[in-house]
Amino acid sequence: QVQLVESGGGSVQAGGSLRLSCAASGYTLCMGWFRQAPGKEREGVASITNAGTTIYADSVRGRFTISKDNTKNTLYLQMNSLKPEDTAMYYCAADRANSWCSIGSGFFSYWGQGTQVTVSS
Repeated sequence: QVQLVESGGGSVQAGGSLRLSCAASGYTLCMGWFRQAPGKEREGVASITNAGTTIYADSVRGRFTISKDNTKNTLYLQMNSLKPEDTAMYYCAADRANSWCSIGSGFFSYWGQGTQVTVSS
């Protein structure tokens, strides 16, 4: 089992920045961030392998940066130039079955409880 605990959410004005963190309790091969806004489906934001290979959704590429500290088993999401449409609950996810990554929600076996990000205009 892998337990994931997110932190770092909050409220910010458009154009601002936030950094999310996700601490994992066990070994993982791929970790990712997802988000879900009210009334919308869960959307993959970004993922990263232990080797540092990343995948980004088109909606965040160039504004968000995913990274991972393998020594601390902690995942990060640096979010810059935030927009009101980035408002959502953000979830951390992990997989330990594959050495490659995806931003499809069905790929991941372990999920955190989520942290709220609210961007006001």
